[in-house]
Amino acid sequence: MRQLFRIWLAALLLVRPAYGADETLSRDEVLRAMKKAAAYMMDTVSVNGGFVWSYLPDFSRRWGEMEAGPTMVWTQSQSTPEMGHLLLDAYHATGDEYYYEAARKVAGVLILGQLPCGGWNYCFDVAGEASLKNWYATVGANGWRLEEFQHYYGNATFDDACTTNCGEFMLRMYLERHDPACREALDKVIAFVLESQYPCGGWPQRYPLMSDHPVGGKADYTPFITLNDDVLPACIEFLLKCSRCLDRPALLEPVRRAMYLCIRLQQPAPYAGWADQYTVDDLRPAHARTYEPAAVNTSTTMRMISNMYHFYGMTGDTLFLSGIPAAIDFLAAQGLSAEDAARAGRRTGGGSILVPRFVNPETGTPHYIHREGSNVQNGRYYYDTDPAGTIGHYSSFATVNVASLRQRYETVRNTPTEEITKDSPLLHPAPAGLSRYYTRGSSGFGRSPETVVAGHVASLTDAGCWLTPLYNTSHPYAPYNDTVPSHDRQYVSTNVGDEHDTSPFATREPPLGISISDFISRMSAMLHYIAGE
Repeated sequence: MRQLFRIWLAALLLVRPAYGADETLSRDEVLRAMKKAAAYMMDTVSVNGGFVWSYLPDFSRRWGEMEAGPTMVWTQSQSTPEMGHLLLDAYHATGDEYYYEAARKVAGVLILGQLPCGGWNYCFDVAGEASLKNWYATVGANGWRLEEFQHYYGNATFDDACTTNCGEFMLRMYLERHDPACREALDKVIAFVLESQYPCGGWPQRYPLMSDHPVGGKADYTPFITLNDDVLPACIEFLLKCSRCLDRPALLEPVRRAMYLCIRLQQPAPYAGWADQYTVDDLRPAHARTYEPAAVNTSTTMRMISNMYHFYGMTGDTLFLSGIPAAIDFLAAQGLSAEDAARAGRRTGGGSILVPRFVNPETGTPHYIHREGSNVQNGRYYYDTDPAGTIGHYSSFATVNVASLRQRYETVRNTPTEEITKDSPLLHPAPAGLSRYYTRGSSGFGRSPETVVAGHVASLTDAGCWLTPLYNTSHPYAPYNDTVPSHDRQYVSTNVGDEHDTSPFATREPPLGISISDFISRMSAMLHYIAGE
């Protein structure tokens, strides 16, 4: 397997278009290669037009965020919605009706997977709910670090933008030709986003609300107001696009409500940052998974500072800038000592400081996350104030460039408001369309676009697929009973535990396989090449 990988890598680095000095890559050759690759993905790889993340070439195994069953469809990026966008992009670039029909097939399977409530889960199974429940009870339940898959709720999620990504693809499909099936699905997801919003302006992680899965002895976290993984910003962006593209100005009120909630969610000084989750009644930081304690999160705080600039640009209201200096001061005060940084095995440079990811909102003490044991049945996560020996799959630290944060604040503060807000969809809510292309090609390693595209044409297999190393794998599910608590320390900082942990992990000898993200990247470069961009 290692030799196979070396051959692939050599081919990647050395590939050159097989053309003479006076020859150029034919547009027709690129179009044929694109069509062949797309047909393989739709006819051979997809399940009714749906995709996961990656596949072995013989389809004996396939993965989304975890190993998937043969009839499963994933909505998490990059999977089914992104494939739909890519196919629409190819239609726009080529005018070939094949790509529009392929995008319709993708839309059809997503409509099949849309829940009665109007949203989507991380995944669904075209074989039916019983098959999906069996997956949750086996593969999902044994992913030690992937606690979001350890329980089958039967409702929809905003996590990882699963619902809003699917909704945005439905919006784009409807705008293309006003397909009534896509309009019905779009109306359902818009209604779902509006219904699930709390009166204060936030959204839960999952909806309809369910509280049937306490984690680590604590209440089910999915009803909490969620900022983690950009739940709130993604809902805002989706409603904004629907408002402008469908000429529905009433959708702007929930957008404003959500933005102004973010001001209230900032914690008071001296710990003036933002948390990942909040209890609904008192807007206090709340826990989530067992390695996500109730805390002010420095990484989330940096993202929220950027969001506050964005909200200022949409509203012109300086209230969105008012809390940023205190947030920067909070981050600056969290810098680890040289001794603690050494204990953590971390180094910083380039003007950045190392800070703890989680900070107690009451005392300012750090929460460093650890684990012991070897799998979901015998292991546990816990946190303390020791920066040594933290978990590897979810960093207990973040790096902050305080000077850069202060410089950006001064730049924004000293820029005329009218300049900042000139493109605001709230202040200038004229109806507008969506981007013609959602995926962008890369020239790659400084090479010319023609060289990159020629390499893609040349590396397409006879069957019509591209093979690329699959760096993530997982242990297949195997039944076991291992409930005696373990104090094993060998998996403290690994991405995966023992052979019973179904969580994904990086392999040193990656097999060649089919990757959705790789396919999208190659096709994107090709369609932009033939479109002359």
